[in-house]
Amino acid sequence: MLKQRKTRLGGIAAIAGITLLVSACGNGSSTPASTAETPSSSSTTSADPHGRVAISYPGGISVLDGKTLDVVEKFDSEEFTRLNAAGDGRHVFVTTKAGFQLLDTVEPKLTDLVVDATAAGHVVRHAGNTVLFDDGTGTTTILKTEDLANINGSLPEVEIHTADAAHHGVSIVLEDGKLLTTIGDKTSRAGAVALEAHDGHWDKVAESKECPGIHGEGTAADEAVIFGCEDGALLFHHGKFEKFTAPDKYGRMGNAFVSETSPIVVGDYKNDPDAEGYLLNSVALIDTEKHTYNVVKLPDTVQYTFRDIARGPGDLAYILSTDGSIHVLDPKDGKIVNEFPVIGAWEGPAEWQDAHPAIVVNGNTAYVTEPAANSVHSVDLTTGKVTGSAELDVVPNEIAITLGAH
Repeated sequence: MLKQRKTRLGGIAAIAGITLLVSACGNGSSTPASTAETPSSSSTTSADPHGRVAISYPGGISVLDGKTLDVVEKFDSEEFTRLNAAGDGRHVFVTTKAGFQLLDTVEPKLTDLVVDATAAGHVVRHAGNTVLFDDGTGTTTILKTEDLANINGSLPEVEIHTADAAHHGVSIVLEDGKLLTTIGDKTSRAGAVALEAHDGHWDKVAESKECPGIHGEGTAADEAVIFGCEDGALLFHHGKFEKFTAPDKYGRMGNAFVSETSPIVVGDYKNDPDAEGYLLNSVALIDTEKHTYNVVKLPDTVQYTFRDIARGPGDLAYILSTDGSIHVLDPKDGKIVNEFPVIGAWEGPAEWQDAHPAIVVNGNTAYVTEPAANSVHSVDLTTGKVTGSAELDVVPNEIAITLGAH
């Protein structure tokens, strides 16, 4: 039985003097950090129906208009930062040496509000909660997404869970209040546990240690939650864990690309632990209704990294490949059904943190970065047409979107 506590964050945290332990997430980084969750009806959102786009670059962050791609404001930041949509249609969490710093894309303003973390890691948005994981302490911080949308000078009350040991992990809160969180320590990760809050404590209701190297998280239709493993994937559904075994002895899935209206999860897939570089050429397709796990090898021309898959219209998967095109994959059968040329051909990064093309989706619109051209593009995924392009005076690295008003 684990102690549960609620606390009100002080609002302003020092933004210096704390070491950030950047977790090596190549060939599997955070659960797609820029996938935006539909804001709650009371969320304060941008007047722009296309929302805002945040772009990180060495030493700073730019906020762009979602329609015109004009730079609205720029802010100084650290040499390398990660961007995670907060899920409220307004804010983005920026990982810094102090923790998770809140960027307001509407005002816009890089606020002084920071959720302290020694190694800010995954951010998960689901069921009205925004959940932060600190790899340096194993601390899960749970915020109500609606409260984030309506902050006024200070961060809201939060709920805290601390793992038995610090590790590179992830947590999610389900609609019924259960907390799913990973199990591990600084040397290894083994699986996940489901916890329920009772009388100020977290009580364990289910556990699985069948997921070596557990990484990433995604929630499919009917709240079927998938975690990636080094030998397959781990499902939590209807209160129970179920292991899916990869067809290869080493079959690592590090990221789950999901739609909450589709039972099929698309996972990145690597079957050679000694392979150099970060480019991948296969995907895992997990049907959480039929309880099947299949690996599909993509055409030789389709290679991607953890930043290059997004779900979009029709619950299809949109893969930004090194040939510069978005390849449209139907998760039902793993077939490529369309191709949209967007940017120039590119090579995989030497390190996962290095700037390389990325794709995020808002409704029918994809936003694609092109670091080699210092550019960002918008694409209508229903037609494949590039609807906008903007050349920046910086090299874009990470990208996140806020939904705006609908």
